Amino acid sequence: MKAPRFAYARPASVAEALALLDKHKDDARVLAGGQSLVPMLNFRVAAPKVLVDINRISALAGIKVTKSHVRIGALTRHVELERSQEIAKHLPLLASAVPHIAHPAVRNRGTLGGSCALADPAAELPACALVLGATFVLAGKKGERRVAAEDFFKGLYSTALKAGELLVAAEFPLPKPGYASAFGELARRHGDYAMVGVAAHGSKKDGLRVAFFGVGDRPEVLEADTVQGVLSKVTDLEPRADLHASAATKLHLAGVLAGRVLAQLA
Repeated sequence: MKAPRFAYARPASVAEALALLDKHKDDARVLAGGQSLVPMLNFRVAAPKVLVDINRISALAGIKVTKSHVRIGALTRHVELERSQEIAKHLPLLASAVPHIAHPAVRNRGTLGGSCALADPAAELPACALVLGATFVLAGKKGERRVAAEDFFKGLYSTALKAGELLVAAEFPLPKPGYASAFGELARRHGDYAMVGVAAHGSKKDGLRVAFFGVGDRPEVLEADTVQGVLSKVTDLEPRADLHASAATKLHLAGVLAGRVLAQLA
């Protein structure tokens, strides 16, 4: 199939992009990497009247380390995260997760902001953002606002982004000494959507935060002081059956995978 007819705009600045989004509201869609949006257009799952291509806005890309956090621009490509020494040093959970995202061709174009704004429940980066305590920076006509990751993901393909707003960056707190992280997912083939995935982060002093993805309409976070504490709560998850597995199978896989991933922290 072919995409429906739409108008195309390619702004050169954040201000220009926001003006377009404010003008067209729900009739506009943002094009970043396009690895999800373009197939949705071709299958006519999405039919925006205006496509706002943000790829010329260099201010939306890049990785910056400050004294308190790592700021990642929304237009930063997956491959940049995968190859970044700063990400490997300060946010090893992201470095572990990115190679699981689809295939190299997709990672060359896909973006952090695109993945998080789409809020696919089987995506890796939203789960990582949750356990790492990230904050999303959203820009709109009235200026910027910050939304914690735990408040950003609202449900299936649903976020706190309002009509006319643009996700411009994500800020990840620098992990404290003594913290460790681990990641894993189960898929039928490498690069396929995860049947179940686990992202874990924490310390012996402050406990663990573990996000499960692919099991509901958004990543589900469990918290406990110990590994055994987390594992005892896995049965609290309420997975949904899909084309890949029944709810019971997903719950079983979540327990098995959590045991493997959390063993890495030990």
